[in-house]
Amino acid sequence: MKHSHLFIAISLAVSGLFIAGCDKKDDEANAAAAQQQMPPAVVNVMPVQFQTVPLVHEFSGRTAAYEVADIRPQVTGVVDEILYPQGRMVQKGQPLYRISPENYQSSQGASLAAVQQAEANVQTAKASYNNAVANIESQKALLEQAQADVQRLKPLVAQQAISAQQYEQAVTQLKTAQAGLNSAQAAAQQAQANIASSQAAVNTAKAQLSGTQLDLNRTIVRAPISGISDRSNVTAGALVNANQANPMVTISKINPIYVDISQSSSELLKLKQQQASGALQAGTNTVELVLEDGSTYPIKGQMSLAEANVDQDTGAVTLRAIFKNDNYMLLPGMYVKARLVQGLINNAVLLPQSALTRTPKGDTQVYIVDQNDKIQVRDVTVEGTYNGNWIVTDGLQAGENIVVIGGSKVKPEQEVVSKPYQAASAGNAAQQGGAAQAQGPVANKSQTPKGPVAPQKQETPETDAAK
Repeated sequence: MKHSHLFIAISLAVSGLFIAGCDKKDDEANAAAAQQQMPPAVVNVMPVQFQTVPLVHEFSGRTAAYEVADIRPQVTGVVDEILYPQGRMVQKGQPLYRISPENYQSSQGASLAAVQQAEANVQTAKASYNNAVANIESQKALLEQAQADVQRLKPLVAQQAISAQQYEQAVTQLKTAQAGLNSAQAAAQQAQANIASSQAAVNTAKAQLSGTQLDLNRTIVRAPISGISDRSNVTAGALVNANQANPMVTISKINPIYVDISQSSSELLKLKQQQASGALQAGTNTVELVLEDGSTYPIKGQMSLAEANVDQDTGAVTLRAIFKNDNYMLLPGMYVKARLVQGLINNAVLLPQSALTRTPKGDTQVYIVDQNDKIQVRDVTVEGTYNGNWIVTDGLQAGENIVVIGGSKVKPEQEVVSKPYQAASAGNAAQQGGAAQAQGPVANKSQTPKGPVAPQKQETPETDAAK
């Protein structure tokens, strides 16, 4: 009885397995038939179009004043009054402070008196010189008379018509007249030297007067540049010293204004190598700013300079751009983002972000539709983004059709139906998948595909209809 029950059980099990195997074969056959009956998948493609694309770098930067003037007193004294509105715009030459002028007014009066005394001494010296000149003429007349007397008496004394004593008196008068003339000439030279000395004293006195006048003028502290004033570091009644270390106030010229940014020396070296090889054209000097609130500064700037040395601590080079700042929207010390067009990439292709995928190994790929309407895989090289599109620099050929939408439903060697990709589809796909994030007019080159960049799962109305 036991054996008969065992036989029945085995028979039932074998029958069940046979029936199950038949059902599995039927399911596979049905699936294959269904597969043959399904239409090919529909994908949206765009042709490869080579173009010149700007290579845009985005950096963090900070604004800096165009000019900065630390105002320090040039004379010592007590501050009588603050003459400017603190924290407001001041113009070049505008009075800022008044320092007590009494001491400098007194010095100026003394210097003026010294000048007048020196000028009076000049006049006295000139009068003495004129007297000396007149005396010279008188001595010359006496000398001529004495010479005439000697000449007249000389033959008479030889004839003994006159006494020898008379002749000797005439000779003595001649010698006296000659000495008088020499003395008068020496006096004239001394008077002339006195004139020069007095004139030098006048010049010295005038220089001292000019110095005291300058010090008096410096009691009014004026702005050397036009700009925005800071808070005053001194108050009325404070004692300030000439050329003191601490400034009374700082004035910053912020129109125009600088933006300082840093770029690594390795990136600059790479740019120069690419330009030397012809892969990259020289960029423009235009710079665009993104402010702290995310808005774009309405005025574009220009590159001003690039330092010729590399910071040893950071390995970066400082770049400086200059911007107009008529409305004073930019203030020194603000953090901003600067976008620089540092080159033009030749023979590049712009692809929507939904067209790219990334392999687990990190390779960036795209799907193309070949001449047989089958999917093929291509490895591509990406060099940042522009206007929300990836910049592809290598791996594509002219005439190839890139799958932009529908890549998530296909696999290599699968036959597909391709339809043209429309720009409106790109906007819809970006909104649905959230992959294409607008970066303003340009995007940061440092942005690269990270992780699997999956094509959009939701299709356009055209592909939905095809389904």
